[in-house]
Amino acid sequence: MTKQERAARTRGDLIRSAAIIFKQHGFASTTLSDICRHAGVSSGALHFHFDNKSAVAQAIELSAVHALRRTTLAAQRDTKNALQAIADVSHALARLLLQDDVVRAGYQLNCEIGRHTEVNLSDEWYRCVQRLLDRAGREGLLAPGIAQRAVVTTIVAATTGLERLSRLNEEWLSRYTLTSFWQLMLPRLVTPEALGDLAAAGTPSLDTLAPAAPLVPSGVVPPSPGPPGPGVRDPSPR
Repeated sequence: MTKQERAARTRGDLIRSAAIIFKQHGFASTTLSDICRHAGVSSGALHFHFDNKSAVAQAIELSAVHALRRTTLAAQRDTKNALQAIADVSHALARLLLQDDVVRAGYQLNCEIGRHTEVNLSDEWYRCVQRLLDRAGREGLLAPGIAQRAVVTTIVAATTGLERLSRLNEEWLSRYTLTSFWQLMLPRLVTPEALGDLAAAGTPSLDTLAPAAPLVPSGVVPPSPGPPGPGVRDPSPR
């Protein structure tokens, strides 16, 4: 293993360890010593990669941004239309929040009162939904009279609320919960012709999307990518 590879591994270990500690105890109660101890590295090794605790937290938040953008790109690549992509991203992101400590801690840190950061994951998710819904409108998928801004606000508020609630009970981010949400939403958004092509439970090809590697360089934000209702396919929720 080269020196550069060892450094990258150490940085990744520090980010993952910090994510676990931040998630358990919050930003204010976590110390750099806690992070070093959990990662099994010296204080000098930590300071080689990060100037302070805020820099560690920002690296975690940036990893969450990277995960959201990567998931959005995968959904747009693997699905037939923009509305399906929105549902797919919500399902894939929920799985990451349940399975990936770095992504989960990134969202939790981003909402802590008193922290000032350049990363805003709620705005990132809003822009993601807005872009895809605009595309759905151009594709002729939306029912007449749909107020797109109100729809974006509703989707973002509902899914963000599920993430907050899941901090006490993970069932709020379950496949069943999100499928039920989309079963309610999709029939109200789309034309009858488009409804039969949509899966409220998401596209199976995104089920195995791997967690994002927590190695995004600190301070660098990756570029932004550009009971069932009638007709809605309902694969059995997990």
